This record gives sequence, C-alpha cells and structure tokens, in this order.
Amino acid sequence: MATYEDFEKLDIRVGKIVGVENFPQARKPTFKLTVDFGPEIGTKKSCAQLPQNYSEAELKNKLVLGVVNFPARQIGPAVSEVLTLGVPDQEGNCILVTPDKDVPIGGKLY
Repeated sequence: MATYEDFEKLDIRVGKIVGVENFPQARKPTFKLTVDFGPEIGTKKSCAQLPQNYSEAELKNKLVLGVVNFPARQIGPAVSEVLTLGVPDQEGNCILVTPDKDVPIGGKLY
C-alpha cells in the first residue's frame, strides 16, 4: 500500500500544451506534445495516445496535469520527459485530466 509520503514524492504540475505533432512512428496513434510548466520547470516534451479523442487544434493551449519528476522515457525515436495524466474512456482511450477553471501554469497538485 502506498503511503502519503509516497504521494508527496510525486511532483504533479499544471502545464499548458503549446505544441502538438503527429507521431507516426509510435505503435499506437500518438501525439508528441510540448508542454509549458512555467518558469520553475520550463517546457517539457511528452508523448500521449490522444488522437482517438482529441484533434491537434483541441489540444493546443489546453491545460493539463503532468508528473514532472519521473525520469525521461524513450518512446521509439522520441523522448518523453513528463507523464501527462489521463483516465480511460468507455473504450479504454485516454481522456486528459484537466483543471475545470483557468489556473496558473506551474501550479503544484496538493
């Protein structure tokens, strides 16, 4: 069982998607995202299986939550520096976890 201290080790921040690219080299439909987490964290790259539920235009400027202190992962020819958080829809495709109000980027989940 995880403890509260385990949860505190995660650094989950609000980011704004500032760039979206198709990622045809991925095994499943995926976008490469550029996410701005504010001046403390900066801009980071993420790979996310989102094309089933989002267009590139819908994602641009969207606020999302991301784990910013995991080690980078190699995803085919790309590197994912943060884990963009989502939950499955009825078909198991990703729906992003997003703030429902306009909040400052870089804000830490608590």
